[in-house]
Amino acid sequence: MDYEQKVHNEIAAWERQLFKPPGWLERTSKTIGKRINDLIPPKVHNVMTATIKSIVRTALFGAEYTPQRPVQRTLSLEHADQEAQRLFSLYQKIATAEGAGTGAGGIVLNVVDFPALIAIKMKFLFELAHNYGYDTKDFSERVFILKVFQMAFSGPEQRAKLLVSIKCWDIEKEQCFTDTDYSKNMDWETFQKEYRDSIDFRKMLQMVPGIGAVAGAWANYTILEELGEAAMNAYRLRRLSEGQ
Repeated sequence: MDYEQKVHNEIAAWERQLFKPPGWLERTSKTIGKRINDLIPPKVHNVMTATIKSIVRTALFGAEYTPQRPVQRTLSLEHADQEAQRLFSLYQKIATAEGAGTGAGGIVLNVVDFPALIAIKMKFLFELAHNYGYDTKDFSERVFILKVFQMAFSGPEQRAKLLVSIKCWDIEKEQCFTDTDYSKNMDWETFQKEYRDSIDFRKMLQMVPGIGAVAGAWANYTILEELGEAAMNAYRLRRLSEGQ
């Protein structure tokens, strides 16, 4: 079996897993998370929305996350995958250590963990784009990163739409709005709700006295696991569709 066929098989298996009906633990955790979320004051939700909006706007319109490393345009898919695994391992370790540190620090530091974790994920995605040969100075590549982020942390219905968009990116990217228009048309409330709902139960365990450090490390480890798998497969899909 050649490497491309191996990748095709791995992506097919990932897609089946992506739309597999949720198990008992996932259903239970979402139910508990929703109940607790309903008790959180609207002001807190507004702060979370503002935090996500600020970080995502920085990713879309700023230079903070643009990697220093050059765009790797000549790597074969196999070598790009190998480097992607190295990057993933590095950022997963960073996120795990950050989760353990803030988890041990109580509720105040857990509030700090929320934006810090998003920033780590954004840095990872920007590095990954350059690794697979896509220049993040191009606004359409930043929009693609945002779609990958959303796909990793959204419900089944939204995930299906985003996967179609990613598979048809050569066409989709021609329809990207200008920077200003994209920001105005972005549904920030839905974006933060989908993201929050996907990680709530794990991050709530981080606030339980006595297990915060362990729970924080585990939460961030698994959250990066989900993002890494989704992101690497999204870029592999693009490389395969482009015949690279």
